[in-house]
Amino acid sequence: MSHADGSPTGVIHNIGYRGYDGERLTRRAITLGLYTHSLRGAFGLGRAARSKVVPIGMFVVLLLPAVVLAVVAVVGANMGQLDAPVVPYTRYAMIMQAALAIFVAVAAPQAVSLDLRFHSLPLYLARPLERVDYVRAKLAAMTTAVLILLAVPLVVLYLGSLAAGFDAGRESVDVAQALLGAVLFSAVLASLSVLIASFTSRRGFGIAAIVTVLALSYSIVSSLQGVVAFDADNSAAAGWIGLFSPMTLVDGVQVWAFGVTASTPAGPPSDLAGLVFLVVTLGVVALTYWALTRRYRKVKV
Repeated sequence: MSHADGSPTGVIHNIGYRGYDGERLTRRAITLGLYTHSLRGAFGLGRAARSKVVPIGMFVVLLLPAVVLAVVAVVGANMGQLDAPVVPYTRYAMIMQAALAIFVAVAAPQAVSLDLRFHSLPLYLARPLERVDYVRAKLAAMTTAVLILLAVPLVVLYLGSLAAGFDAGRESVDVAQALLGAVLFSAVLASLSVLIASFTSRRGFGIAAIVTVLALSYSIVSSLQGVVAFDADNSAAAGWIGLFSPMTLVDGVQVWAFGVTASTPAGPPSDLAGLVFLVVTLGVVALTYWALTRRYRKVKV
């Protein structure tokens, strides 16, 4: 096309655009990629330095006591004063629960609240990715992150016990039990924190809500257990109260399943109660997963 004098009206530039004809990722591969990305994000990896302060700081807070206890075990064994770890493996999560609560309170909103705030979900769903895949990837990433925080200190304690010359068979069984307990702690804490964070696009609100739920529930439950167990002299009733806090709930499962000492004023009062604790624990994970899938079916894209 040209003007009346023959000069062209415009020029078409060849910018070299080429369509993509390479291999396309499958739904499973994309879900795995989202899981990996979310797991890295839980520790602030790939983000600004300030995003790493809290998660890495909590990892250090959880790890340092284990290192100190491992050294104490070696020194105490060499002096003939110790023949077992100072702190049982199964109690470590309960002792360090404040650091765990802070970690999940920061990591869960980072994983899901920001996606709601910046409307990132449509970008994920533009690929062959379903809403349920998004939920599974986020839950799996958070569970793995919490498990790493718990498992690494437990392994350090175990290595310290072996270096101290404690009975290897006994220590191996004890740490295996604690790692199974760590899986339950991780699943429950991750599920609840992600569910809470999914209802707000404000990261600060998510952090406050998660800390409040975890800290307040444990404070109330442990206080009530103490009052009922010691003042009212009713350890059975005190044990049942442990059902109403995530930390005491999982600790009750450990007490029943492994026959370890409770980290609270009272554990499950019977085998039937222990079975109830286990069913409730699994039910919490299942119900939070169901609630999350319903929640994300309603998120507009």
